[in-house]
Amino acid sequence: MVARFLTLKLTLMGNTFRKSVWQTIGLIIASLYALGVVGTLLALVGGLAFLEDPAWAGLAITLGGALTVLGWWIIPIFAFGVDATLDPHRFTTFAIPRRTLVAGLAVAGLISVPGFATVLLALGTAFAWVLEPGVLLVALVGAVLGVATCVIGSRAITTALAPVLESRRYREVVTIVALVLVVMIGPLISSLSNGFEVSVDGSVGDQLRPMFEQAAGVVGWTPFGAAWSLASAAHDGDWLGLAGRLAVALGTIALGWLVWDRALGRALVSPPVGDGGGGRAKGLGAFGLVRFSPTWGVAARTATYWLRDPRYSGSIAVVPLLPVIIYFTTQSTGNYFMLLATGPFVAWILGFSISNDIGYDYTAFALHVAAGVDGKADRWGRAIPMLLVAPLVAAITVVATVWVADSWHLLLPLLGLALGLLLVSTAVSCAVSARLVYPVAKPGESPLKSPQGAAVATLVSQGLGFVITLGLSVPVLAVGIAALVLGGAVWGVATLVLGVLYGALMLVLGVRFGARVYDRRLPELLQQVQSFP
Repeated sequence: MVARFLTLKLTLMGNTFRKSVWQTIGLIIASLYALGVVGTLLALVGGLAFLEDPAWAGLAITLGGALTVLGWWIIPIFAFGVDATLDPHRFTTFAIPRRTLVAGLAVAGLISVPGFATVLLALGTAFAWVLEPGVLLVALVGAVLGVATCVIGSRAITTALAPVLESRRYREVVTIVALVLVVMIGPLISSLSNGFEVSVDGSVGDQLRPMFEQAAGVVGWTPFGAAWSLASAAHDGDWLGLAGRLAVALGTIALGWLVWDRALGRALVSPPVGDGGGGRAKGLGAFGLVRFSPTWGVAARTATYWLRDPRYSGSIAVVPLLPVIIYFTTQSTGNYFMLLATGPFVAWILGFSISNDIGYDYTAFALHVAAGVDGKADRWGRAIPMLLVAPLVAAITVVATVWVADSWHLLLPLLGLALGLLLVSTAVSCAVSARLVYPVAKPGESPLKSPQGAAVATLVSQGLGFVITLGLSVPVLAVGIAALVLGGAVWGVATLVLGVLYGALMLVLGVRFGARVYDRRLPELLQQVQSFP
């Protein structure tokens, strides 16, 4: 039966890749990337084992393995679940014993790029002890237990939390928290690296080893690192510690299996459903604030998306954090060039954020087709909410960065650059989004999810849009750079005036071009979004 689950998983994956060339390309790129990461990590562990000291390799394996388990357990919570290629609810009518179902799903859970990478990394790092056959055997056992801890723990947590994961309010809150944590990783690492002084006399290892040993000593007794620390205990001759860590590892797997089995049994009888109710309707919302016309109808719907769809609101939450991130990055050097460039950068991001609005509509785009919304109304309707809010956000960012850097003489040039880039990038978005549409997370899914095969299409589309925006922004950039270099109020005013006028011209032209392309490709656009995986 387990072999049949593996066959089903491989068959479903093969059929999925036959549907889309982008999915096949995305799988190849993801596989090559994973192999590169695994190869690099194995080379580092091998270097520690054979060139330095096997004990160093043991510390790295224990701490790295604990982080791997933590990633398997935590990431699905933020991504709203795990791979549902083999949804257990599909087997409800087949009367498969639950223990057999759990075993099959556990083994099939390794049939993925992260699964293959984890297996290769676990087995590869075990051979860091190849010079000690007895320790190598223990390391192989630890690798198997470590992989089992990853898969079983991940499935147990997501299955037990399935009713919560289906809640829309949970998705919205977790999306914001996840994005904030992701963008704050950089400043945190920068602060830690700045606060740690490393000597240049070759004593880096002497400084770090006690800290790593203490951390590994604690982590090795936790469910995250117990399996990965077995080889280190055997290498040190700590047989009592080996037995204790083995008990922790086996106990973790047994507890995870029990939780998964019970949660799966409950889910098969009473499947979790989303709250679906949402909030109570209070009037017409944004639709009650605009006049009755196709353009303003699209604008009201777009504004509603920005406020209520976590895929949009998540990106809004990140924008105010960009100045904070860059501030921490530049604080150690005292060079505020990057901080001052934050305002124009934020403006460009906001303008380009609507470059795939049709893709975010998904099947709801059929409403535009059925209602006969023309290209001009659609293009302006999607741009208006951004144009009402983004200039204020860009201006506040510019003023804040100028205040922190105490460079008030650069206020006008930076405002001109920010407004010019905002209008030009919005113009490019209005034009490009009618021609280049790529898959994104579906409504209700985590914004952190990326459909298979979407990575390459996203890279090509956004790269092309960036190049076009950069090319069209040359006049504003040239005058703005001249104003920053030469100084003077005249250059600052010239940058501001040119940025607004030139950007407005580009916006009108971009909307007209996008409207013509939209009207010509309307059936193709609908077919594209409905075929997204």
